[in-house]
Amino acid sequence: MSEAIIAKKAAIVEEVTEKFKTAASVVIVDYRGLTVDEVTKLRKQLRDANVEIRVIKNSILSRAAKAAGLEGLDEVFTGPTAVAFSNEDVVAPAKIIDEFSKEAKALEIKGGIIEGKVSTLEEVTALAKLPSREGLLSMLLSVLQAPVRNVAYAINAVAEKDSEEVA
Repeated sequence: MSEAIIAKKAAIVEEVTEKFKTAASVVIVDYRGLTVDEVTKLRKQLRDANVEIRVIKNSILSRAAKAAGLEGLDEVFTGPTAVAFSNEDVVAPAKIIDEFSKEAKALEIKGGIIEGKVSTLEEVTALAKLPSREGLLSMLLSVLQAPVRNVAYAINAVAEKDSEEVA
C-alpha cells in the first residue's frame, strides 16, 4: 500500500477516534438489506436531529475504538456497519434508529457507546425507550410544581372555608 493511502487511512482513524471520544452517544447498526429509499429516509431523520451517520470500514472502526480506549466492540464490528454519532442528545440516535427498525426489519442495532462507555444492544434499546430530553424536563418541572400547587390548593380551601363561615 502506498504511503499516501496509509496516511489517509490514519487520518480517518484519528477523526473517528475523536468522534468516539466526544460523542454523547454512538449507535452501531447493521444496515444490510435496506433499500436506497429506506437509507435516505433514515439519514434525513437522523440529520434533522443533528445526528451524523456514516458507513465506515470495520478495520478503521476497530483501530479507532482501541485508540479511544473502548474495549469490547470487536464483536459488533462485523459485516456491513454504519455508525450514528450524536454530540448533543444522548437519546436521539437510539430512539430514531429503534423506531425506524420497526418499519425496516433489515436495520439491526448491534451495540453502541453511551457517554463514553461501551453499551450492549439491550442497553441501547433501553435508552431508546426513554422519553426525549424535553419529555424528561417536562416531567421534572411537573414534579417541582406539585408542592407549590398543593400549597395553593390548601390556601384556597382555607379561604373558601373562611368565606363560608362568614356568610
